Amino acid sequence: MATTVHEPPKRDDDSPRASHSGNGGWRNLVPADGDPRSVQHHSPPPASTGIWVGMAAISMTFLALTSALVVRKGGAFDWRPFSLPPILYVNTVVLFASSFTLEVGRRRVAAFMGGRRQEAAHPVRWLYLTLCLGLLFVAGQYIAWGQLREQGLFLASNPSSSFFYVLTGAHALHVLGGLGGLVRVIGKLGRTALRRSTLDATSRYWHFMDVLWVYLLVLLWFKI
Repeated sequence: MATTVHEPPKRDDDSPRASHSGNGGWRNLVPADGDPRSVQHHSPPPASTGIWVGMAAISMTFLALTSALVVRKGGAFDWRPFSLPPILYVNTVVLFASSFTLEVGRRRVAAFMGGRRQEAAHPVRWLYLTLCLGLLFVAGQYIAWGQLREQGLFLASNPSSSFFYVLTGAHALHVLGGLGGLVRVIGKLGRTALRRSTLDATSRYWHFMDVLWVYLLVLLWFKI
């Protein structure tokens, strides 16, 4: 009795849906040297959602610390006011300058995507400059803590100095996290493929650090 064997259907690897362009299947990409293969144009929703959730969580953390500061100061007889270290204002300028350089770098990467080569010269240099300014900001915070120690104000010296160290230290840690993200962006831009969503998320986070720092500076000015 004869058995009929049906030939399995052929897979059409040449269909438009399965085709590849020779760059790993990426579309709308632009590398650091200007070849449009390094940045994915469309941002996947999880990246945007994740950064907003992260910023919301950070905001809630600092609001909780603010509430603790207000309550502690209101019921404290041992609260010792002190003048803020002047370098904090220099740090503010440095942090805002880093946001400016990051935005320039982000727009130059976007110009790569649009084929505007003259507007997009050396975007990675602006990202490196942002990285240096961010490290300078963290170093400035360390100098500010050293200036307090010279005045005899340590973490456990007084409730006011304790809150200063906690608030500025927590912000510095989040800035270091942003620097880690920036290093990741630079690495992907130079080596493999950088998603546009990754760059945009890093920029949003970094600008958020600016806003958070201004809030903390005003809080410390009026409450410390």
